[in-house]
Amino acid sequence: MTQAELSELVKRSEFTPVAGLSAEDCVTLYYYMQLTRTFEMRLASFYRQGKMVGGVYLGTGNEATSVGATYTLEDRDILAPTHRDIGAHFVKGESLRAMALQLLGRAEGPTGGKDNGLHQGNKEINTLGMISHLGAMISVAAGAALASKIKKSGQVAIHFIGDGTSSIGDFHEGLNFASVMELPVVYIIENNQYAYSTPNSKQYACDWIAQRAHGFDMPGIVVDGTDVVEMYRVTKWAVERARRGEGPALIESQTMRMRGHSEHDSADYVPQKVMEKWEDKDPIDILKNYLRDWGVLTDVTREQIDEQIESEVEKAFEYALDAPVPEGPEAANGVYAR
Repeated sequence: MTQAELSELVKRSEFTPVAGLSAEDCVTLYYYMQLTRTFEMRLASFYRQGKMVGGVYLGTGNEATSVGATYTLEDRDILAPTHRDIGAHFVKGESLRAMALQLLGRAEGPTGGKDNGLHQGNKEINTLGMISHLGAMISVAAGAALASKIKKSGQVAIHFIGDGTSSIGDFHEGLNFASVMELPVVYIIENNQYAYSTPNSKQYACDWIAQRAHGFDMPGIVVDGTDVVEMYRVTKWAVERARRGEGPALIESQTMRMRGHSEHDSADYVPQKVMEKWEDKDPIDILKNYLRDWGVLTDVTREQIDEQIESEVEKAFEYALDAPVPEGPEAANGVYAR
């Protein structure tokens, strides 16, 4: 949907901006979060039908984190997402069709059908392609921020990190470098409670991962990652601070991965009571309640948005499913081995 179409659906009321967000902004955040959930559920369905190649990694429960944080960026800014940040791609400007083509391995996709998953970047919207060894992206994001500082371009980089990534050496080296060089980068830890099957209690002894930021002389902030408005508010502060030349910040988003590590994983290692606790904090439901209480969006208009999203997702996947896969000789072009 266009911004104009979303604005038309907003119920006109005496709305007081929340965290600097207008009524239209709040509805836009809902649109992107619901779009992400709908798109990903379709991926899960395709996986079970055998239409996907490789793993499928969903961000169910992380929508408020990826969407809320990325919504703070300007067009010129840099996004370094992980495999659970499809919503961040959409907010930054990636099309549904391009994403569908990529994930279904089609020749028209961003990587020409030669790479599965969310490894694609997009130079036009300043999105960096993800490296599967996620810790390696910390230095890449720092490098992009360093280039911004050298060129005085005013760009800020946001990089999403998993809680498991915070346990490896790249994390400490990258944050130390970013702090020493006073780089315009904001690191966001998506703490979804489990690094694959390893619970937080077996990963770190401190109360919060964000406490580690103090050792690098940068702000470390813990935020409720199921609340998109709070996620936006805290990230906006960190982005504006970085843009002023005051250096990096580390934000720890407390959220939950509501599915397995990937779709082949049943997540039996997660106690049922834990899962139920977080199900009550579904980020989309939280925003729905906000919109209702604020008098911004009626149930009828929200259903209209949901129906439009279903239509947009359907069209994107219809196109991608009919698109050709790369031919044999073509698939080898640009692929290197040592």
